[in-house]
Amino acid sequence: MSLSILNNIPSMAAQNALNTTETNLQKTLFELASGSRINSGADDAAGLAIADGLQANIMALNQSQLNANDGVGQMQVTDGALSQVTTLLNRAVTLATEAGTGTVNSTQRVALDTEFTSIKAEIDSIGADTTFNNTSVFSATTTTVFLSDANVSTSITVAVGVLAASNIGTVTNLVNDDLLTASSAQSALTDINNAIAQVAAIRGQVGASMNRLTAASNVEATQVQNLTSAEDGITAANIAQTVADMSKYNILESTGMSALAQANSSQQSVLQLLR
Repeated sequence: MSLSILNNIPSMAAQNALNTTETNLQKTLFELASGSRINSGADDAAGLAIADGLQANIMALNQSQLNANDGVGQMQVTDGALSQVTTLLNRAVTLATEAGTGTVNSTQRVALDTEFTSIKAEIDSIGADTTFNNTSVFSATTTTVFLSDANVSTSITVAVGVLAASNIGTVTNLVNDDLLTASSAQSALTDINNAIAQVAAIRGQVGASMNRLTAASNVEATQVQNLTSAEDGITAANIAQTVADMSKYNILESTGMSALAQANSSQQSVLQLLR
């Protein structure tokens, strides 16, 4: 091998190897710091594209779960209001039954009718004032809960008119009912029982909506778990392997520095020929 002072080829080779080691060591440190093996598109372009797609799906599913939970909350508010209406109607049954007997005088019937009128007013108030997120739950507007895989309607307007403001009497025939006579009280009792059946039917619809939304939320939770696992398999760093790589590159860095120093000092031997 000839001696040359123009180019130090061993030093250049040592520098190149040391640069490669430094790059790999930096990449390993990034992986340990972030916990991810993909910290830029250069690390794994295809894997990054897949992981980004999975992450978008996961975010959509998480929001869908929140939407479903909001829908369940609305249904719970609705069911609570309907429960109160049922309680009021049950009280109305008692009043109508009492007013329908011939042993009650007119003064007593007026008192019973006064309470019955207040019950109808309270039911109307529930229909008008029960809201969720500043929106009436008994409006004629269909509420649709948007999920990532389907639109689930939570409208209960098939029979929601029972509670709609100013519609309670029309739908249940209670608006013209009174307890001022035995016969009118008996007629009112029939209408009240019909109203109770209507409210029970609505509560059944509400319960079905809650069950459907809860089931959808549970399915999406499982999907989030599975997609997160898939994303983790693509992006997560193998910590044990990464630590081993870091140790290897630290050693290579030390030996590379020593080799570079040795390569740089080797040309000093040329000076021996000049002495």
